[in-house]
Amino acid sequence: MKPDTHHAAHPALLRASAAGLAAAFALGIMMTSARAQTTPLPRPAPKARNAAFQMAASDTPARPPGAIAPAQQAQAPRQTTPPNPVIPDPRRNVPASIFTTFDANQKASAAKVSAYLSNLSTLSGNFVQVGPDGSKTTGDFYIQKPGKVRFEYDPPTPIAMVSDGQSLAVRDTKLATQDVYPLSQTPLRFLLSDRIDLMKDTNVVAVTADDLYTSVIIEERNAVVGTSRLMLMVGTRDGQLKQWTITDPQGYDTTVAIYNLDTTKKPDPGLFKIDFARYPSGGAN
Repeated sequence: MKPDTHHAAHPALLRASAAGLAAAFALGIMMTSARAQTTPLPRPAPKARNAAFQMAASDTPARPPGAIAPAQQAQAPRQTTPPNPVIPDPRRNVPASIFTTFDANQKASAAKVSAYLSNLSTLSGNFVQVGPDGSKTTGDFYIQKPGKVRFEYDPPTPIAMVSDGQSLAVRDTKLATQDVYPLSQTPLRFLLSDRIDLMKDTNVVAVTADDLYTSVIIEERNAVVGTSRLMLMVGTRDGQLKQWTITDPQGYDTTVAIYNLDTTKKPDPGLFKIDFARYPSGGAN
């Protein structure tokens, strides 16, 4: 992958967002959720860095989320051009009603997304992350359920994120430091749990669908840090995860689009080890 042009996100900004919700790929996607509530955790699955990726997220036009589709993987050639992430409309970040109800179609859409996430055991591929300031970063990611993930950013970005199933470390290789957070306090847990029923295990505040995407928005409220959100977008045509957006309590979005997905190869277990000896740790663990 390695696109011709991409901007390096400021390390401090990346660490800050990750600290909140622990970046999701920002992949590095530094999420921004901060001490989130304790809700059931889903689990993921990683892959090998040089593995031949089979899935390509080709349907990522810039338009609002929508549309559902259960996941049946389709073989696709490796995609050399990164997709353009769909940036959500900031006006969508309005307080959700505690009386939100969903019709049968919305419940069915959420159930399909839940089934897709629950059936994943390993997943790897490439990602494009768009930060709150509009900067773009790229890299590779590996997921191994339950709870293990690794995000590696392309140079010159010095950030890497590793979860060993319990803790999430956001590492700055340039400064040789890392911040460590409980995985259970980050939105990544919804992607990394073994099984997940979005309607039962999370606070779903919106479900939309159109010809391109099915979108599910999960909200977490915390009396101390505020409200954060995670928007998951799945392709209508192939039922595969295309991207997610994390909104921090201040209303800033970090969007991560993924492509060249591979669910067949298991990653090296060493990818998910947090090095506490080499990198001094901070944060809450």
